Amino acid sequence: MSFFKVLARNMPDLKLKLSQARMREEPEHYIKKTLNTALLLSFGLIIIGFAFIKEPGVLFFLPIIFIFGFVYFLRYVDVKIEKIKRSINQEIIFAGRFLIIELESGVPLYNAFVNLGKNYEVIGPFFDEIVEKVNLGTTMEEALNEAITLTPSPELRKLMWQVLNSMRTGADVANSLNAVIDQIVRQQQIAVKEYGRKLNPLAMFYMMIAVIVPSLGTTVLIVLSTFLGFAMPLPFLLTIAGLVGFVQFMFFAVIKSARPPMEI
Repeated sequence: MSFFKVLARNMPDLKLKLSQARMREEPEHYIKKTLNTALLLSFGLIIIGFAFIKEPGVLFFLPIIFIFGFVYFLRYVDVKIEKIKRSINQEIIFAGRFLIIELESGVPLYNAFVNLGKNYEVIGPFFDEIVEKVNLGTTMEEALNEAITLTPSPELRKLMWQVLNSMRTGADVANSLNAVIDQIVRQQQIAVKEYGRKLNPLAMFYMMIAVIVPSLGTTVLIVLSTFLGFAMPLPFLLTIAGLVGFVQFMFFAVIKSARPPMEI
C-alpha cells in the first residue's frame, strides 16, 4: 500500500468532498498533487529567503512552511465546495420556481429536469446527471438519492429530497416544492437582514482602521519628522502604503465573504 493511500484512508470524507466539489480525482492523486505543490512552494520560498538573508538558519523553516502549505492547499477542495454552494444559492429560488411552473403546466418530471438542466448554469449539471442516469437504466428514485448525496448545498438537497419524498408518497410535487421554496426565501431574507446589521459596524471599523488612523498617523509622522529634523525614508513610506492597502483588501474580503450568496 502506497504512502498516499494510507493518508487517503485517514481522510475518509475526502472522496465525498472531491465529488461534491465536482473534481474528478481520486483521493490518493489529490493528496499526492497537494504534497508536491506544498514541497515546491517550500523549497521555492526557502531559496528566495536564503538569497536575501544568506543564513543557514533559514532551512529550519522548511518543515514549517511545508506543513502550512500542505494544510492550506488541502483545503482547496473545501473552498471550491463553498464556492459551488454560493453559486447554487444564487440560482436555487429561480430554478425551483422554474421547476414548479413546468410541473404545473403538465410537463412530466423527467422532461422538467431536462429543461432545468438546459436553463441553469450551476444547478443544471446536477439535474443533467440525474437525467443521464435515468437514461442508462437507473430509476428516478435512485438517481435522486445519489444526487442528494453528492449535492454540497443544503437548500438544493432539501429541494431534491422533497421531490423524492413526494414521488414515494404520491403527493403533488409542485405543491410540495412551493412550501420548500417559500421556506428558502424566508431563510434568505433573514440572512439579508443579518448582513445589513453586520455591515454598519464593519463600515465604521473600516473607516477607523483603514482611513482615519492611516491618514492621521501619516500626518503626525510628517509633522514630527519636520520638528525633529529627520527624514522618513521612501521604503518606510512604501511599507506604510502597502500595509494600508493590505488592510483595505482584507476588509473588502471580509465584507464580500459576509454577503449572502443570493439574488432575490
